[in-house]
Amino acid sequence: MTAAVSPSDQENRANDRAGEKRKTATVTTTTTETQRNIVSQEAAIRRTLRSPLKPTESNSIGRQSRLSNSQPSKSDSPYGRKVTPAVVSSSWSPQATLLPPSTAPLASRISVPPLASHVPEALRPKPLNSLSLAEQETAIIEDLLFVFMGFEGNYIRYTDTYQPLDEKSRLSGPDFRIENGLDPSLRDLAHSMLKTATHYCAVEAFVEVQSREDFGSVNHALCAAMRKLLKDYLILIAQLEHQLLTNSDFTLHQLSLHTKQTSHMMLQLYTVANEVLRENSMLDNPDDSLEADDEFENILESLREGRDTALPGAKKVCKGGSILRLIGKRLSTMSGDPAARQLLTTLLREASRPYMAMLNEWLHHGNVRDPHGEFLIKEQKSIRREGLEQDYTDEYWEKRYTIRPDLMPSQLEGVKEKVLLAGKYLNVVRECGGIANPNRDLDASTDVPHTFDDPRFLENVSGAYAFANRSLMSLLLTTHALPARLKSLKHYFFLDRSDFFSYFLELTHSELKKPAKNVNVSKLQSLLDIVLRQPGSVAAEDPFKEDVKVVMNDVGLTGWLMRVVNVQGMDADATTLSTYTPAPVSTSGDSEKDISGYEALTLDYAVPFPLSLVVSRVTLTRYQLLFRYLLSLRHLETLLTSAWTEHNKVPVWTRRNKTKDAHAKKVEDWKRRAWCLRSRMLCFVQQLLYFCTSEVIEPNWVAFMSRLNQEEEGEKTQAEGQSQESGAGVKRTVDELMQDHVDFLATCLKECMLTNSKLLRINSKVMATCTMFANYTSSLSRYLAAADPESPKPSSSIQHDPAKLDKLFSILQQYEDHFSRHLKILLDALNYLAATETVVFLGLCARLSMANEGGPRAGGGVVGLGESAR
Repeated sequence: MTAAVSPSDQENRANDRAGEKRKTATVTTTTTETQRNIVSQEAAIRRTLRSPLKPTESNSIGRQSRLSNSQPSKSDSPYGRKVTPAVVSSSWSPQATLLPPSTAPLASRISVPPLASHVPEALRPKPLNSLSLAEQETAIIEDLLFVFMGFEGNYIRYTDTYQPLDEKSRLSGPDFRIENGLDPSLRDLAHSMLKTATHYCAVEAFVEVQSREDFGSVNHALCAAMRKLLKDYLILIAQLEHQLLTNSDFTLHQLSLHTKQTSHMMLQLYTVANEVLRENSMLDNPDDSLEADDEFENILESLREGRDTALPGAKKVCKGGSILRLIGKRLSTMSGDPAARQLLTTLLREASRPYMAMLNEWLHHGNVRDPHGEFLIKEQKSIRREGLEQDYTDEYWEKRYTIRPDLMPSQLEGVKEKVLLAGKYLNVVRECGGIANPNRDLDASTDVPHTFDDPRFLENVSGAYAFANRSLMSLLLTTHALPARLKSLKHYFFLDRSDFFSYFLELTHSELKKPAKNVNVSKLQSLLDIVLRQPGSVAAEDPFKEDVKVVMNDVGLTGWLMRVVNVQGMDADATTLSTYTPAPVSTSGDSEKDISGYEALTLDYAVPFPLSLVVSRVTLTRYQLLFRYLLSLRHLETLLTSAWTEHNKVPVWTRRNKTKDAHAKKVEDWKRRAWCLRSRMLCFVQQLLYFCTSEVIEPNWVAFMSRLNQEEEGEKTQAEGQSQESGAGVKRTVDELMQDHVDFLATCLKECMLTNSKLLRINSKVMATCTMFANYTSSLSRYLAAADPESPKPSSSIQHDPAKLDKLFSILQQYEDHFSRHLKILLDALNYLAATETVVFLGLCARLSMANEGGPRAGGGVVGLGESAR
């Protein structure tokens, strides 16, 4: 009979069974947690050999589940022997650190992982020769996925020559090696894919380095485009890893096929990056030895041309237009490869966006926004328009905006002059307030192209050039009345209708005959203002008469011109004489110190901006040279005319001796020779003055003004809407107008014999002889009164001296000899130059030959051309 069980006993038994179950569950849980800890520790040890960026523990467990049929059990160590975590942690504990920031905002700041060659022996994987073929293939595929991202694997590692902390080594890209023991077929296939990893590492380093601030916005845009392509590359690696984890039939051959096109893309990126780095001197360039040989010659050539010269060995920076030129050159080289062409076109399109933004700003607003110095146009901000009044070298127009040949994209090579002139013209118009909408946002505008591959690219340049030229031409010709300014310059500097100037010379005769350093310039200026405001004068109606000023130069005209010509060359063209700077005061010769006011007198003319671009300081100096030459001829003509007056009014010259003795005949013979010499000199001066004004200046002026009137008519036509908005409608440019003006003045200087040193010397000697003869006419009158016993004496102090007659003949003979000899040399030189250079000198030779007639030595006995230098 079964004993009855009380409820309390049943409850105690139930509690005992529950306690036993809890103990069993606790033991099971503890065992499971211990196993998990062991697995996590082993996974941590495995991750220690790789980068912190490798897949997580779940991926490793996924790979183990995939390979459960072919790999050992978890109880066996994957590294060949059991290793305790305490031993590993004590000997191997790599840690990632944060690097200091750089100017590249997206550059990686994680420290470089340690090299696999530094891993302790205890943590090294099994040798490849101990694995089966399937295990080798699986291990190599897994390593390749890490190597494709730039990290070392278990069996694929960096070569010993690679230094990850060296920037140059990282930019060249690491070389990888495969551990010994791999099957040859797998080794060859794996080796063919390692170059892709090298290219990826190099391109990644290139993107980080070239993204720094000092490499410019074009480099930044190129790096951004490459970074997008690298992102697509990493997405492909993630997809291949997914195939490895989910597809048991995924093989190394399939991996190679999937990466074929990508490896070609990486090769093109690597090639572009390599060329850029070589230009930056950040990689070894095989042409450096050849360039070093020519470095000295290049420096000398730069100094001759006045360009900026970099110091020898200075670091070059490839940026801006140089980057675009390299990509364009590479694009033309790979024109037969569609995939490479598409890739390089994408790079060019993206890299050209910031450059096109700068180009549009220059073409449509006339501004240079180039904080990194990478644009085609270089701006010298130190050269300002305020310096035009003192600038004798045209720096504002010629040097404020210049082209950088080394930053020239190949796409702009054919239109570089249009690009330069369009911005220069608009810059002038903008400074005068002539741009309608200077704050228009061009980056958001759809009317202008934003990339180099836009079909409107060249049309944009031509249209901007035509608009800028038309705007500046209208500003000069219409708004600021350039033709009226030029006519005013002609009145004052070429003595055209110079009734006011003749009156001015009469008023200032007493002041101008003083030495130049003693002349009162303020008095001369006051007298000029009075003459210009004289009622009935031509200058009274000139609206620009307030801009004319009197200036006294320190150097004579011949000395100034001789210094210029000797610097430029004996037969220099007047268009190249850009150094028309005021010559310094000479301290070696008395002739330069003691010039008279007539020789030092010149005019100055205040020209407002923007007309000062056309009538610049150096151009105005050409006007002054011509003015001083014409003034010297006018003054010499006045002196000889005064001598003629004295010869016709003073009794000692007009009275004829009635006696027939030899002495009286000798006196009359001397007078006739003196009258003949004065007449020849006056003929010479008048013919030369007529030639310079009527046969040189006036015809060239008429031709220049006819071209200028064509420009003005063209501007009116364009203003009426009959012109097109393209470069084809540009017939004449502002630069051509300025060149026409310079050519007009250069032709006048050359045909007036002011640019040839030989003609300058000979002409100055002839004119000096005439000046001395005219100045000493009064002295000759006193000598004649003393030599002629029958002539009335102007004063009682003059006594008859028969010996004076011989001295008179001696003085007159010297004047005749000097004048005839130098005039003959001048005629010979003019004939020679007329046959070889300037045919217009033939007319001058015919005119001056009349002055050579009537002299005692007109027929011969004159030294030849070769003696002109004496």
